[in-house]
Amino acid sequence: MADEREAVAARLRRIREQVRERSLDPASLPEPRPLPRAPALEPVPQEGPQPALVPPDATEVNAAWQTSKSPAAGLWARLVRRALKPFVEAQEAWNAKQVQLDNRVLEYLHARFDATHGHYDRVLGLHGKRMQEIDERHLILQEELVQHVHDLVKRIDLVLAEGERGRLALEATLKDLRRRLAVLEEKLPRG
Repeated sequence: MADEREAVAARLRRIREQVRERSLDPASLPEPRPLPRAPALEPVPQEGPQPALVPPDATEVNAAWQTSKSPAAGLWARLVRRALKPFVEAQEAWNAKQVQLDNRVLEYLHARFDATHGHYDRVLGLHGKRMQEIDERHLILQEELVQHVHDLVKRIDLVLAEGERGRLALEATLKDLRRRLAVLEEKLPRG
């Protein structure tokens, strides 16, 4: 335990001596080194234009929905067609509605994809802008922090210098008091 105290005391004495050796005038402190400027962020390279996706072609379905126009030759075919005419007309009506629905679904999908891509483009643009603003604010804070640390170093050196001067003055006063006390003790009668 005593060795540890002595080691700490020796370390403190070395620090005190280093402070004494340095010039304690705040004007003699070195200027803080210039802050490196972060390079501007380069935009993300754009890939070439993407090939446009070809939407499905509905012309064949649009042309083939009428089943009554299928070629029919012969007596049997005409008899079967006449017998199935209500069913064929019902099937054609359903086919027409299905083709109309398919065409509307394709139109909806195209519009939806366009709206989704536009939305994502806006979101990514806003996100990129916000990230750039955040980077700028971080650089400003970094510069302020470095300046603050340099100011703290100057203040600490000044306080250490003043403390050292005060300690030297107290040691001189104490030395003077010891001398005066020794003189008084000599004058006192022994006994």
